[in-house]
Amino acid sequence: MNIKRTIREEEKEIVKFLLVKINSNEAEYPISDTVEEYEGSHMGSINLNNPNTDQYDSDLIQAEYTDADKIPVVLSLTKDKNGKLLDLDFWKSDFSALVKYPKPEELMFV
Repeated sequence: MNIKRTIREEEKEIVKFLLVKINSNEAEYPISDTVEEYEGSHMGSINLNNPNTDQYDSDLIQAEYTDADKIPVVLSLTKDKNGKLLDLDFWKSDFSALVKYPKPEELMFV
């Protein structure tokens, strides 16, 4: 079972930063105050209070950074088929737990 909770300031900061990177904002993609953790937050992935998890449409943007344990991490901000924010997904290449949450300035874009 996934845990619902209030969005953390660091999570909201990353989502806002990623929206700016795609020349968008909260007016176009409102950010919910409530999120749902995936996998007990093992890798940091959250659902942005969107029940339509089966309605994935696309990644709005992807970024990369290196976690404190030197393992590469890819994060994606996704949207659903209705144009609403869906997930902030973290994927760590060795599937281990996230050690340190990234700061916007640590993100690299390819």
